[in-house]
Amino acid sequence: MDVLDKARLFEERKWNKLTTNDRIVASREVKSLILEINELYKESQDAALMELMKRLTVLKKKLEKRLKGRPDV
Repeated sequence: MDVLDKARLFEERKWNKLTTNDRIVASREVKSLILEINELYKESQDAALMELMKRLTVLKKKLEKRLKGRPDV
């Protein structure tokens, strides 16, 4: 399966009712996808790849924000 296909499937995934372990696995998966797409972007400089990386980064930030929890005040 192509990296771009994996990324699109990752974006289409449902994100409700995930366990902590599911969030950790998803965060690691999206990180590796972003790095692989970045290597492709370095070669081609395709704007569509950059937009895909941006969308995946937003998902990654949401996952990590949920993992970190609320800060102690």
